[in-house]
Amino acid sequence: MQFTVENVGKLERKLTVRFPAEQLESRVNARIAELGRTVRLKGFRPGKVPAAIIRQRFGEQVQGEVLSDLIGSTLREAFERERLRPVANPAIDTTGRPENGEIAYTATFEVLPEFPAIDVSTLEITRTVSEVTEADVDKMIETLRLQRRSFDPVERAAGEGDFVLFEYAATVGEQRLPPEGMERAGSVLGSGTMLKALDDALLGHQAGDTFEADIAFPDDFGHPDLAGKTARVSFKVLEVREPHLPALDADFIRLFGVDDGDLEHFRAEVRANLERELKAALMARLKTEVAEKLAAAYSDLDVPELMVQAEARSLAAAGLPQGQQPPAERVQAAVPFARLRVRAGLLMGEIARNQGIRLDQARLAEQLAAIASTYEEPEQVIQLYRSDAQLLAGLQNRVLEDQVAEWVAEHAQTTVQSLPFDEVMRPAATAS
Repeated sequence: MQFTVENVGKLERKLTVRFPAEQLESRVNARIAELGRTVRLKGFRPGKVPAAIIRQRFGEQVQGEVLSDLIGSTLREAFERERLRPVANPAIDTTGRPENGEIAYTATFEVLPEFPAIDVSTLEITRTVSEVTEADVDKMIETLRLQRRSFDPVERAAGEGDFVLFEYAATVGEQRLPPEGMERAGSVLGSGTMLKALDDALLGHQAGDTFEADIAFPDDFGHPDLAGKTARVSFKVLEVREPHLPALDADFIRLFGVDDGDLEHFRAEVRANLERELKAALMARLKTEVAEKLAAAYSDLDVPELMVQAEARSLAAAGLPQGQQPPAERVQAAVPFARLRVRAGLLMGEIARNQGIRLDQARLAEQLAAIASTYEEPEQVIQLYRSDAQLLAGLQNRVLEDQVAEWVAEHAQTTVQSLPFDEVMRPAATAS
């Protein structure tokens, strides 16, 4: 076998491989002979099918399979000899036909970059710590009660926390929305589910009230005819309902799977769930911190474009319905952040390789159990991960990254900061 490697980009390589055509022909002949002993064709006794018939029926298929096997084996040999580390399967170009007694093919692919010596001792890392307090447990229980509250009609003015059913119409200049009649809506005042200015206008009004108010709509308001404009809004209050929280009794507690209805058992379950969520959030913060500092420290490290584009598509698809392809401009906008993520991921992988950090199977099992515990049938979730190689590989990568992030934090200039549970769990503060 002969091969040459050509650099066609910073990380793109073009490998040309030539091997004797007789290798292909001899293996094809051997495969045809093997088929002659095993194949069953109508009109022929087993093992008595002529080689010419076998070749006529299966020759093209056999040749393709043998050529594919030869390309695979010669590629692996070339990669090993040249110490090439491709990031994905190469694009293969070949006629598959002998020329001057040889068969040639080209393989085009990107390789992993040459990593510098990675020194984390000068990185300044902030590691957040927190704990779940009894007050956090109390607050979560109140949240669970709020989620299951009922609303009963009252004959009084609406206050904070009341549900108000109302009709409205908005006028901007000469335009009325809707053109005729009124739109109907409902809001729990102060819950943040509706524009605050609308909630404020409804405060203090009771069923039957009609009134008008000037409402300034933000630029990102969902209705384009109102976004960024001030409108005169006409209101008619239809109904005011006040909230009633369910009693914290055994019946309520049983709704959450605590069969004995015991309050202390319920509190222990709530605490365990909060602690699991907090642990995940703290690790996500640490991984983000380590990734950002690594990517910044080694900003000149080239990364494979194939990986960047794949990460950009993944980022751009976030929030879209499953299977929907993100628009090209959305993918392009995600490229800069994708490049940072890929660079950080490669650096963390190199640290794992250099430092001999191996996947902790106990941690993997713990992480899988934590994921499964959030579902009604945990054992089915565990079995799903174990039977799906892609799912399991993704989880393994996340756990290994956790281990690398902790190793970096142990060897860097790390400062510990303590934050309350609520601040750690704020959506804007949580890392992905």
